[in-house]
Amino acid sequence: MRVLLDTHVFLWWMEQNPRLDAAHFEAIEDPENEVFVSAASTWETMIKAALGKVELPDGFERILPDLIHRGQIAFLPINMEHTLEIRRLPAIHRDPFDRMLIAQARVENMRLASLDQMIRQYDAPLLP
Repeated sequence: MRVLLDTHVFLWWMEQNPRLDAAHFEAIEDPENEVFVSAASTWETMIKAALGKVELPDGFERILPDLIHRGQIAFLPINMEHTLEIRRLPAIHRDPFDRMLIAQARVENMRLASLDQMIRQYDAPLLP
């Protein structure tokens, strides 16, 4: 299964936060799954960290590339097909980062790992 992590799921997984349920932890840790983090999530994280809304672990800028280098997680860039898919989304959620993740999941046929109830209202493949 191909899994795209919502920003909060990615951050909670990295810090082993108990707010992330066991099903999500298992899906991320399952070696049979391909797990991705989007450029949208890293962008959102850096903005929130700069505004003081998110506290990142020391060395975050090295942790993410290390996870990617070890093959534990893959990086998903944003491409034109992803941006064009946003137009097909109903106006349920105004958050541009979440809308991009939904579009990417749809285009790339990935299951989106999110606990955000707004995202769950979209016609997108989700991790249960």
